[in-house]
Amino acid sequence: MPNARNERIKHEYAIYLKEARRYDESTVDAALAAIHRFEAHTRFRDFATFRQEVAVAFKRHLAEQSNARTGKPLSKSTLMSTLTALKAFFHWLAGQRSYKSRLQYSDSDYFNMPERDSRIGRARSEKAAPSLDQVRHVILSMPADTAIERRDRALVAFILLTAVRDGVVIGLKLKHVDLARRHVRQDAREVATKFGKTIDTFFFPVGDDIRQIVENWIAFLETDLHWGPDDPLFPATRLEAGPDRLLHAAGLDRKLWRTADPVRKVFREAFRAAGLPYFSPHRIRDTISALGQRVCPNAEALKAWSQNMGHERVMTTLTSYGPVSSQRQAELLQDLGVTGKRSRADLLNQLSVLTEELRKAE
Repeated sequence: MPNARNERIKHEYAIYLKEARRYDESTVDAALAAIHRFEAHTRFRDFATFRQEVAVAFKRHLAEQSNARTGKPLSKSTLMSTLTALKAFFHWLAGQRSYKSRLQYSDSDYFNMPERDSRIGRARSEKAAPSLDQVRHVILSMPADTAIERRDRALVAFILLTAVRDGVVIGLKLKHVDLARRHVRQDAREVATKFGKTIDTFFFPVGDDIRQIVENWIAFLETDLHWGPDDPLFPATRLEAGPDRLLHAAGLDRKLWRTADPVRKVFREAFRAAGLPYFSPHRIRDTISALGQRVCPNAEALKAWSQNMGHERVMTTLTSYGPVSSQRQAELLQDLGVTGKRSRADLLNQLSVLTEELRKAE
């Protein structure tokens, strides 16, 4: 049964994470879930009664648990995220009134994983992402006879053209796109950008035919439908009751989608129709990042590419979205060994930029 005193301090911690650390709701929820898991193991004993051996016993218990969906043991990354959240919580708790006399900051260290397991937990696996050719194949295979079909095709094309997140694309309006400049303004005051950043994105070089699909779509909205700047770029589907008294798609609604679920549904159906496995809209950012690594001739270009994706640092693009695949790794080493394509000056420039990025991250 939940402990009332624990609940009060968890509420304070949630406020601290949200207001002081500026974490988003999903991060706060994940931290609270980890704490609840620990509480359930201790049968909701007061946090003030914490003992080092309790943390050690919980680590053993957690390592023996299985994933409810797969039945397999919890991954090292799951263990690490849970224990890291608990370590942060108890470190914060040791500084709170009524707990200072009972806890020490060093108590939180007992939630550390063995170093070997930590390295495994931090290791990044190669994420599956579609190639540029695959995404282009999907887009060019999509029908465009009805207004809804034209919207769906333009939606996939737009995400490839801009690498905009699905949570952002559902809030974009016609005024946010400047076709003359090939520019999208992700205005944080109007769309749900990550970390509330306003991002200026220019079209990525993924093909004039892809860009033309987007331009034709906007022309259709503005010229054929006479929509204005404050109308949605990708409107929701209008539903009407049919003879069977069930709701059916009946064209475009002059409203924004409320969630990104319809965007993912469009992707799921488009990839299936093209005979390819489903890739979420977010995986297109990996596609664009991989393309940048191939086409950017120097560090300055890579920095601009990264910034165009909304990243303040190149390292975010390289580590979070664009780790070099093992196949590409082999190709690059082969090229460097045989042809020596990159000049010494170019390599030094690249190293200089990356070194500065690492310095800022310290």
